[in-house]
Amino acid sequence: MTLTHLNQQGEASMVDVTDKDITDRSARAQSAVAMSAEAFAQLKAGNNKKGDVLATARIAGIQAAKKTADLIPLCHPLALTKVQVDFTLDEAGNTVHIASFCRLAGRTGVEMEALTAASVAALTIYDMCKAVDPAMVIGPTRLQEKTGGKRGNWSAGHHGEGHREQGQ
Repeated sequence: MTLTHLNQQGEASMVDVTDKDITDRSARAQSAVAMSAEAFAQLKAGNNKKGDVLATARIAGIQAAKKTADLIPLCHPLALTKVQVDFTLDEAGNTVHIASFCRLAGRTGVEMEALTAASVAALTIYDMCKAVDPAMVIGPTRLQEKTGGKRGNWSAGHHGEGHREQGQ
């Protein structure tokens, strides 16, 4: 097995993707923030003292996807063509579910960008609500699906396993 992020001297190295084909690529990720009933009620009503929690978390998630290469060592900077961050409120569980989507036409995938968007959106929700509930729980955070590239499409199964479709 050859390690892709080490050069011949064993030093960290960014993978050269110059010769890879440009293909349409996308990725979806998810995360969640579970909180107390009081924090959830404030978030839902829009009367959190720090402002509009979901609007701020959406902007933070989009910005984070665009800055992923600044955060993850050896990650390629990408010219994203689409970043979307959406929220679903689960009143029964006092949980905000976060869904992120990233897309581009490029030589490498956008999984890390989608995961970063979902993660930073979750962290922003935590930051804005922590005065009311410092015991909030973030997660699970995971990749839901990816499309494009040499290895084809992949989607998460119900119990953590994945399914790959070859060639796209």
